[in-house]
Amino acid sequence: MPEIVHSDSVFRVDPGKPPDYAADNPLLKLLGLVERSRLAAEREHYESPSLQYLYPHRWLELYGPSGGDADQLDPALQDVKTDFQKQNVRDFRLADTRAVRGWAAAGDRRVPFLQLAYRGGPDSALWRAAGRLGDAIGCVVSVRGGPPVTLRAPYDEESDFYTVELWGHDGGGLREQLGDRGRAALDSGLLQPRPDLVGGGADDFARDRLTERDLREVSPGHTMHPVLPLHLDVRWTAGGDGSGAADPDRGTTRLGFEMRVRGWDSYLSVGTSPNPHGGVGFLEYRTLFSEYGRWAGSGDLPRALEPYNLDAHGSKGHRSGDTEPFLAVTYMDLHVLDPACGIGLHRHRDNQEVFLMLEGDALMVIGDWADSGTRTRSFEIRRLPAGHLALLKGGNLHGLMNPADQRASLFMFGGYD
Repeated sequence: MPEIVHSDSVFRVDPGKPPDYAADNPLLKLLGLVERSRLAAEREHYESPSLQYLYPHRWLELYGPSGGDADQLDPALQDVKTDFQKQNVRDFRLADTRAVRGWAAAGDRRVPFLQLAYRGGPDSALWRAAGRLGDAIGCVVSVRGGPPVTLRAPYDEESDFYTVELWGHDGGGLREQLGDRGRAALDSGLLQPRPDLVGGGADDFARDRLTERDLREVSPGHTMHPVLPLHLDVRWTAGGDGSGAADPDRGTTRLGFEMRVRGWDSYLSVGTSPNPHGGVGFLEYRTLFSEYGRWAGSGDLPRALEPYNLDAHGSKGHRSGDTEPFLAVTYMDLHVLDPACGIGLHRHRDNQEVFLMLEGDALMVIGDWADSGTRTRSFEIRRLPAGHLALLKGGNLHGLMNPADQRASLFMFGGYD
């Protein structure tokens, strides 16, 4: 069996003594970071529902199995599918880098933005490598595989992060449309108009322009593309000009906004069907995930198999690179989440799963238990409104929080790990 990159620690739980999930709950710990995040300009310049957060992590701890399997602490060998304790996250430690993207507005302009931030303080990797850090550090970033660009990231005393926030705005008239905080961020370099790095128009995905089009081919370089992922390669340097000690000391940190969320506002295609299947009237449709017809080979529904995976038939021993060309469904559930109720952070080793919001609103978390090969292991957080679903791939950590003051209804289906 090849060595896999998975959770860094497993916490053994004595049989008959279930964990106290109310104490130091990792889902609440993670969402607390979202609450404390700081954007460059005044709050009214950001569309809150659009905000997406990315938190790379350097260490995970899972709870161990229950009952007679309590001593089996290798996640690749924990094969009792009905033991849910072994899925749950006990703790995590984040890396020093984090990112936020979303929509910003100034005057009558609506533009995408991207914030990159690095933790200040003497316990960060870059501080330790350099001995100390000054009032700014360098951020060398490549967007979607483009040429590296060096940015100056000033220290933000309010958040204790070195931060650079890039807006897809040409800068014309921007200063006059911001308040005191936004203007101060422009002056310090905390906020920078960089349409060369952050691109895409507010109307690129207007419904009336997209009938029968493959959305993956529409504005593929858009920073807020509703279907395509956004990948960034980042390297932080002690010198604001890109010189000096660096984190990482070799290569880059690969950031990826990858969460597969589809629904009324994000889909493969949209159109109308007169007399659908011999019926009457007109039907408007949205193709969300598909391996059927024109979408054969889209790659959304198949999953990669590793030798330690249990496939849909419960078998192991696959070769690396083998795939299962479908989404296996062995259960369908309806859930009602009361206000402030959350489904805790847990892993899926062997299966895919779908969270579909029927009513209400929630914050969805999807993260990496094993190394995905496409990004540095991270937690990704974004809104999941009614009429939208999130697809979880094998190896994903995930959780969901209902932060509203009303109930939320959720439909879940997939195959148990």
